[in-house]
Amino acid sequence: MSDLKLKIGCSNYDHTRALFDDTVKIDGVDASFESARIVSDIFERMVRQRAFDVSELGLTFYLRTLDLDDPPFIALPVFPNRNFRHSAIFINTSSGIEKPEDLAGKTIGEFGIYGHDAGVWPKGILSDEYGVTPDQCRWIIGASDWYMPPFDFIPQRHPANVDVMPVPFGKALGPMLEAGEIDAFISAVAPQCVLNNSPQVARLFPDYESVERAYYRRTGIFPIMHTVVVRKELLAQHPALVQAIYRGFCDAKEVAMEQYRKGLMEQHGNLMIPWFTPLFDENRRLFPDDWWPYGVEANRKTINTFLRYFFEQGLSKRRLTCEDIFVPELLGT
Repeated sequence: MSDLKLKIGCSNYDHTRALFDDTVKIDGVDASFESARIVSDIFERMVRQRAFDVSELGLTFYLRTLDLDDPPFIALPVFPNRNFRHSAIFINTSSGIEKPEDLAGKTIGEFGIYGHDAGVWPKGILSDEYGVTPDQCRWIIGASDWYMPPFDFIPQRHPANVDVMPVPFGKALGPMLEAGEIDAFISAVAPQCVLNNSPQVARLFPDYESVERAYYRRTGIFPIMHTVVVRKELLAQHPALVQAIYRGFCDAKEVAMEQYRKGLMEQHGNLMIPWFTPLFDENRRLFPDDWWPYGVEANRKTINTFLRYFFEQGLSKRRLTCEDIFVPELLGT
């Protein structure tokens, strides 16, 4: 019997590369992998066109599909993108923002959609730890360095008491931040003015690495951005795919981790990053052996925190649970 042909959309990360180059194969599957210039292109193709059988999807984008009349996807507890997000908050240096509490009353840009993955986390942290809630601010939605209206391929829920507006036509939020037209910007994509070290912009947390490491020590949370979804009708026809796809992504991640572990012998001389070995050692001291875990149980606190933030920020009708969003066959992972 021939393998089932599947089209899979996913970024070509170090921990998925073994799937792209066939080092790791998904059992019983003849998979073709597609990446994209920016990962949101994969999201849009999956949501609009059902362009893939299996796809990486931003967690907030996936959760919004659950509000559709007939939700088309179910998630596997695979998390190809996770990132600490204190570093995602940028400020204009003339805005009077010196500490997180100063964001209250300010106008803040956000990338792509109100409540993108790298926006839900900072807003939740600002609320939990500094008492700054989204309704205290004004929000403008667009892109970093090019004009882009808010994503329209997914429901754009936000509370009535939160002031949310699209970016003015022809404008981009990075230049607006540098010019002082907005006070701050929360974005997964750093604006060019930050990359250029413009004196007009800075990060809210200049020493963000120390802040994020302290956050992890205090909470045990390594924020999750994206998950992997499968079309429901595909799983109805081939229920065994659940385990095979999950195992494939786990095996590909292990290939990447093993390469880093083996690299210790030659002090990671195969990489272009100076002092990568002490960084790797420092991370091993901070994190458990598998610091990028897949599965539900190792991530339950992180996922539940995101789901709480998603609800508190008015992005879902009710507070969801892991049992609501992941395929039942993998809830025990």
